[in-house]
Amino acid sequence: MSGDRVIRVLIADDEDMIRTALAALLRLEDDLDVVGECRDGETAISEAARLRPDVCLLDLEMPGLDGVDTAARILRTVPSRCVIVTRHARPGVLRRALGAGVDGFLPKSRPADDVAAVIREVAAGRRYVDPEIAADALSDERSPLTDRELDVLRAGARGETVAEIAAALHLSAGTVRNHVSSVLGKLGLASRQQATIHARERGWI
Repeated sequence: MSGDRVIRVLIADDEDMIRTALAALLRLEDDLDVVGECRDGETAISEAARLRPDVCLLDLEMPGLDGVDTAARILRTVPSRCVIVTRHARPGVLRRALGAGVDGFLPKSRPADDVAAVIREVAAGRRYVDPEIAADALSDERSPLTDRELDVLRAGARGETVAEIAAALHLSAGTVRNHVSSVLGKLGLASRQQATIHARERGWI
């Protein structure tokens, strides 16, 4: 990398060994400075606001907020760039990540040198998507659910009651139940929890 600019990096990953090992490897790079390490999305959001890193490296599969939701909230308030790393590149997640403003997407199987290179790419204003993940996204199935049905699943993703979903979306409880019934019928599933998992795995919500 040209010049003396050091890229400030925040890492969020709930797997301590992976996070600390990656941080140690990235710190060996002269132009990278790991300024913070977090175990979950909520902490990453607060630390990003405090530290204002150039790049946030976020694990997709974190407890509570996943990497995409975390990135979306960081990008609302911090002029950072976000890279998602994942062990399992589930169908549809790439589209959701790009829609949230994420600039990089790569699997955890890549070596640290590749991660460093992607961090430099996005810090320079470019976007990087792993070719295999991009190919999978192109062949991904589209959601058969309406926007409102997806809203209902999203609003109830943490186990909220029908009444809580109704209040959040300014709908009646009966309307919410109708949407849930429609979702289950379209997907051929027995419960709202199964439908939420199904939709999440495909990156619909």
